[in-house]
Amino acid sequence: MLTLLQEDHSFHQISIHKLTQRAKLNRTTFYLHYQNINELKEHLTNDILQELTDKLENLTSIFDRNRKEHLIQLLNYLHEQRNNILALAQFEQIENQLLLLMKDLIVTRRSQSKNIGRKSIIDPDIKTASIIGIIMWWLKNGLHLDSAYIAEQINLMYRS
Repeated sequence: MLTLLQEDHSFHQISIHKLTQRAKLNRTTFYLHYQNINELKEHLTNDILQELTDKLENLTSIFDRNRKEHLIQLLNYLHEQRNNILALAQFEQIENQLLLLMKDLIVTRRSQSKNIGRKSIIDPDIKTASIIGIIMWWLKNGLHLDSAYIAEQINLMYRS
């Protein structure tokens, strides 16, 4: 399914016949694992979302000294999973979950900040949308920039 999505097929264009033909499986094998194509989509989406959740939750407990390094690791992971993420990005569920995860990270990091007296200027929803926008732009168009550069740009935004 991911290969077909990466080839610019929309989800609605993918049939079980097309899917099993590409995977060189018969329909019976497909139905041993999934009831329908939507269940396969949910399975793939949940797998990627779980990995993203784990990576972002790890960033929540990391403080300033290692934060940039871990952000680079997250960006490297996103780069490795780029084709899968972009293929699944047509499903609103991916973007919504990524927004929730990133917002939770921002809110948690703010509550743990040593700068309690500092007023947060940027609303968490706006900051989250900005960071996700940067990451998605980078995955689609900005791969000439490396993970370290993107991490530095996000860190600069994070400080405001």
